[in-house]
Amino acid sequence: MRLKQLSLIMLIAIAFTACKPKDSFTIDGTFQNPGKEKKVFLYGMQNSNMVAIDSTNLSEKGEFKFIRKTPSVDFFRVSVGNHEFMLIAKNGDDIKLEADLADKTMTYKISGANEVEKLSELNTIRNNFAKQVEKLQADFEAKVATQPQNRAAVLESMKPQYESYINQLNMQIIKFAKDNKGTLASFYAMNTLSPQEFEAELVQFADEVKEEIKGNATVDAFVKQMALLKAVQVGQVAPAFTINTADDKPVSLSDYKGKYVLIDFWASWCQPCRQENPNVVKVYNKYKNKNFDIIGISLDTDKAAWLGAVKADGLTWTHVSELKDFNGVTVKKYQVQAIPTSYLVDPSGKIIAKNLRGDELETFLAKTLL
Repeated sequence: MRLKQLSLIMLIAIAFTACKPKDSFTIDGTFQNPGKEKKVFLYGMQNSNMVAIDSTNLSEKGEFKFIRKTPSVDFFRVSVGNHEFMLIAKNGDDIKLEADLADKTMTYKISGANEVEKLSELNTIRNNFAKQVEKLQADFEAKVATQPQNRAAVLESMKPQYESYINQLNMQIIKFAKDNKGTLASFYAMNTLSPQEFEAELVQFADEVKEEIKGNATVDAFVKQMALLKAVQVGQVAPAFTINTADDKPVSLSDYKGKYVLIDFWASWCQPCRQENPNVVKVYNKYKNKNFDIIGISLDTDKAAWLGAVKADGLTWTHVSELKDFNGVTVKKYQVQAIPTSYLVDPSGKIIAKNLRGDELETFLAKTLL
């Protein structure tokens, strides 16, 4: 009798598991303290962009539910008011999402599938960082309250601690991605890093996972972009180009063969570029007679604004422009995503440094131009 009862229980458990839908996924959620927010939206990936694919209303208890289908494991986002919660789901997943909308750190709990639980680990790392920063912010405000006249000095004194937290977070994110290769959670983690500061790491990551996570449109687009970026990494031969000056005279990178040349992408409307220009002028004047030169490539579309900035900032080296913003052929060839962006090329035509700013550029040239 007991054996029959046990068998019956097992059959019921198997039947229950078998009845779980495999052609769709479920997101069950509960939001505490939603306030006036009643509408919940579900976003999904389309052409590498998040678009709204479903919506529902919160119950009186703050509950909601989505049932959707997806061709493969992919990214989704649940949004309510100004709050956004990233998820990863595939058909057959039964995901649980819990969050307190009054929590300033936007901490949330997710469970129910391998990918979301990996994402939960990443969230824990980021939440711990958020708590450290929140405490640092409170300490800053407390100190400023007692000595408001020293606000700038207090900020400067606490800056190293903040930068230390940022560095620790970035290192933990990179470790998490390495430990979880082959998951979308690792891909998401790497894409929270600064693309300029961690360009080399992103390129290497794309190389390592291109076979492991292929088939996802967002990952495939990333891998393709990183393959293009790989061509302009330190150690690679700088891509050839020919661009006209304002007087329609063609200037080619090959014209500078045998010299150290800084390829400087900038624009008149770019304030960080204009702020950096005095440093570049200083370096140019110091090393222009020591086998060093500069090619300024402007992303301006307004020729008058471009030339006005060249004159105003005293930029006396050669300047060229495609006058096409970020859509210029050379700008795309060098994968310029933001400006200022610069490449230092050696006499043989190889890239030996990227994005050197201020004293970094002068220090590098002082060691290189012996």
